[in-house]
Amino acid sequence: MSSIPDLIKKKRDGETLSDEEIKTFIQAVAKETMQDCQIGAMLMAIWLKGMVDAETSTLTREMMSSGDVMSWPKEWAGHVVDKHSTGGVGDKVSLVLAPALAACGLKVPMISGRGLAFTGGTLDKLESLPGYNVNQSAEQILEILESVGCCIVGQTKKLVPADRVLYAMRDATSTVDSLPLITGSIISKKGAESLNALVLDVKFGRAALYKDLESAKKLAQSLVNAGNSLGMRTGAALSSMDGVIGRCVGNSLEVIESVETLKGKGPKDLMELVTTLGGVLLKMTGSASDLSEGKKKISDAVIGGAALKKFQNMIEKQGVAKETAHSLCSAKTDYFSIMRKSKHQVELKTPAEGIIEDIDGLVLAEITHNLGAGRSKAGEAINHSVGAELLVSLGQRVGKGESWLRLHYDDRAPTSNQMNRLKDAVTVGKQTDTPKQHPSFVKELLLPDAL
Repeated sequence: MSSIPDLIKKKRDGETLSDEEIKTFIQAVAKETMQDCQIGAMLMAIWLKGMVDAETSTLTREMMSSGDVMSWPKEWAGHVVDKHSTGGVGDKVSLVLAPALAACGLKVPMISGRGLAFTGGTLDKLESLPGYNVNQSAEQILEILESVGCCIVGQTKKLVPADRVLYAMRDATSTVDSLPLITGSIISKKGAESLNALVLDVKFGRAALYKDLESAKKLAQSLVNAGNSLGMRTGAALSSMDGVIGRCVGNSLEVIESVETLKGKGPKDLMELVTTLGGVLLKMTGSASDLSEGKKKISDAVIGGAALKKFQNMIEKQGVAKETAHSLCSAKTDYFSIMRKSKHQVELKTPAEGIIEDIDGLVLAEITHNLGAGRSKAGEAINHSVGAELLVSLGQRVGKGESWLRLHYDDRAPTSNQMNRLKDAVTVGKQTDTPKQHPSFVKELLLPDAL
């Protein structure tokens, strides 16, 4: 058997590692028999030399097998699904999609993460709700799925332990953006959920990891290949990420917008992502004959209220008091009687009359993050009430001095520089310009077969 230094040297020299060699590496990581400096050296060798598809598939499979792998009742066969997004500004899709899928008869064991850098985390958003518990045992997850059909929980310590080590080490060694390492991290966790189908929302643009469509497409193809190699039917949507998904950025504000969407009052762009991703999963599991039917079923579940009922049942099962869950999901809700409102709100005004041509979502995300909505390192506390609320849409005609953004902040007030950046984040075109329709988020689909 090759020694760890031999494996590092082999990859450093650009050679292909065998299945057995990759297994040796991952087991050493999971069992903590490998020095940190050796893990860092291997990660950098992978970052520099890359991996062929077969290596990436093996890496993903061995990471998945480094801990517990979930198992489900036989009668659920073919109906266990999940979704993963590579991050976005105001990305609250999971909060609407998971209950909509459950309302369509699928089982959704959604294992989500926390926010780091400017990207918000689904778990952080749901923890805006008093009592919501993201920590559920395997037995509790099974019980919630049996009674509700969906749950949104954190990763247990026994699931993919190798990824926890590698994820932290990638951040410390500047190897976060390695294609095979990203693929292994994402797909191994989904594989450990024993899914029948997985859809990936891979972002590109100003506020995404990959700035252009072609780079994002390479990641999407790598993820799809690795997922299918594990026996999960895997598809991906390539979606643009320049502005904001929906109208709200920030934890409690995004929960409010999600619940409003589940009440049938959601913005078109958010619903486009929800129905497309959900439609793909319904088609891949045979729950819809084609993508069009799948989209309609998801839309009907949201508009008709079935998804809202699933959401209410899910948050109750995960610790929110029954009265609170009922109040949150009732027709007339004072959301800030349930979730804390920030101490201060300030509105920004448009600099001129005309057409809203562009809103820089990255600026909104970075500033709300710095005001307390996000964290700079794992484990740091966040302020759920901090965020930003768009009061206008792309293509809308506005007058000079009209409010376009409401900023919610607490004790940490925005600096003059931050306010100037926010003012520059909106672009107003000439009044004579023709109003533009909100561009479609989803630019391309990569699917295991034609839909």
